[in-house]
Amino acid sequence: MSLFIRKYKPGVVYNTHILWRLNSTTAETQKQGDEDEEFRVLDILQKKGRIQRKVARRADVQPDRSEKMPTDQNWGNVWPGPRSFHPSSVPLPIRQGYVPKGQAPPGKKANAELMKIPNFLHLTPPVIKTQCEAIKQFCTEWPKLLNSEEAIEKHYPVEVITSDYCHASPTIRNPLARIVTMRVKLSDLKLDSRAKDKFLRLVGDKYDEKTDLVTFTADRCPVRKQNLDYVNYLLTACYHESWTVEDWEKEKTLEDMEYYDFDAHPSKKNLVNWFFKSNNKENNLSDDEIRNFDTSSIPNGLEYKNAVLELFNEGESAKTLKNYDVAVRKLLGLPEKKVVD
Repeated sequence: MSLFIRKYKPGVVYNTHILWRLNSTTAETQKQGDEDEEFRVLDILQKKGRIQRKVARRADVQPDRSEKMPTDQNWGNVWPGPRSFHPSSVPLPIRQGYVPKGQAPPGKKANAELMKIPNFLHLTPPVIKTQCEAIKQFCTEWPKLLNSEEAIEKHYPVEVITSDYCHASPTIRNPLARIVTMRVKLSDLKLDSRAKDKFLRLVGDKYDEKTDLVTFTADRCPVRKQNLDYVNYLLTACYHESWTVEDWEKEKTLEDMEYYDFDAHPSKKNLVNWFFKSNNKENNLSDDEIRNFDTSSIPNGLEYKNAVLELFNEGESAKTLKNYDVAVRKLLGLPEKKVVD
């Protein structure tokens, strides 16, 4: 106000009053706008108006797919490959799950137990037959010469045994499936007497004398292929090691042998000499020829050889002594021993 008084001019006061009035009007307008922007009062007891209720309309639920399936459909088209269980695709009353005694297991719908386990719905007999017909064009015919077990054992002497397991669990792997067993007959291995004896000492109790089978079993590796390679290695190593002749083995004498060798023992020479003398023939055979002489050409000679081997290798017993007595009597043509009660 003092500023306007110092610079007074005619008409200035009037203009000043006008400016003051304009400023005052503007302040009042701003004050009124602030009052309009205040928060509204919350009316808790608000009167509810009429609410229009929604009419629930029932949707048309289509029947389950399994109920519309024809009985003569091609199941291979419905379930062509392995997949999780789907109740609407299987027209069978399948149940799965644990329940207390006296109650029925849960049905197939909304059943998590059926979806956990692997199923074989894609491997039905008709589907398997169709698949076999499809891959038959890639197969070869079975050899006509392999028409018996003897022929198969002759051409394929090594037998490998493995096992596959099917069970209900989250994984299809079974630790027992890694076990591999290999069997081969000792007579199918090309071994001489020395190599055969060494081979039997290497394999130990893996040889069955009754069946003449050598069995190797491997389960130490986690994968089946590794165990298969291991049994192949065992058979190969034992076979080649049995043919290996060490320097100390050449120095072994007849008294150093761990078993009784009838062909290398003087008993074989005495038997051959007796055979020639009993037939009034002269024995001009060398020591090597006598060792290679066929004992089966002597009447009852093979039975006598087996009885002597059994007596010395297994030890004296009532059985071995009786067999030796019978073999000697047959060889010399003596009558059987009579047992008096």
